[in-house]
Amino acid sequence: MIINTNIESLQTSNNLRASSSRLGKSLSRLSSGMRIVTPADDAAGLAVSSRMAAQIARLEAAVSNVINAVSFTQTQDGFLKTIGNALRRMNELAMLAQDGTKSDTDRSLYQAEYRQLQDFISITKSKSFNEQALFSSATLAVTIDALGNTFGLAGINLDATSYANAYQPSSSNISTSLAAASAVTTVMDAMNKISVDRSTLGALQQRMNFTSEQLVITRENLSAANSRIADTDVAVEATEYARGQILTQSGIAMLAQANTLPQGTLRLLQ
Repeated sequence: MIINTNIESLQTSNNLRASSSRLGKSLSRLSSGMRIVTPADDAAGLAVSSRMAAQIARLEAAVSNVINAVSFTQTQDGFLKTIGNALRRMNELAMLAQDGTKSDTDRSLYQAEYRQLQDFISITKSKSFNEQALFSSATLAVTIDALGNTFGLAGINLDATSYANAYQPSSSNISTSLAAASAVTTVMDAMNKISVDRSTLGALQQRMNFTSEQLVITRENLSAANSRIADTDVAVEATEYARGQILTQSGIAMLAQANTLPQGTLRLLQ
């Protein structure tokens, strides 16, 4: 029998250390909800999970960009709708002013309202959305995926000829019967143009809605895949925790017993 070196105690201590380590790892996984707490837990899995997490973040940003673009086009359509209402009233005024039974005094009254509606349209073209011009010839880039690819959202230019002729007093007025007849055609051209532009906006909104839906589905699938790699399976880990707890407690008890073994040598010395 040996006193200086207690082999059983050393072996039991090593087993206890291993059990305590497993118990600590289970506690970390259960408390954090993550299966990969340190790179040593799964080096390859950590690399894959990190790439997926970055891609998910980019997809979330892309969804936000698409939603903002939809809001942009909805704001455009709202203004175009009011412009369309103004043009319809202008067309009605032009028809009334074309009536041969009306005097120039009557037409001047129609012209006053007509001019105010022209000013309304002219001012509307300068409106903006988050400091971005709503109505210009510039194309707006809209993100469509996590790689940063975009498609062009064509601008609506209220300075285009069909619009400009309708709201510029030099091109359109109803002060005389002849001018009113010309204004009817000019305003109708603008109304046709606004119908086309609103239809185009509707098509773009439909595309962006489908793009947003696709991005959201992709994000959900990637999140599920990343979860299977990085997240803790609580049922499995709870079992490992219970196992580690039992082994740790029994290891402590056995270490106490192993430490008493050298006491048997005292009997030989008595």
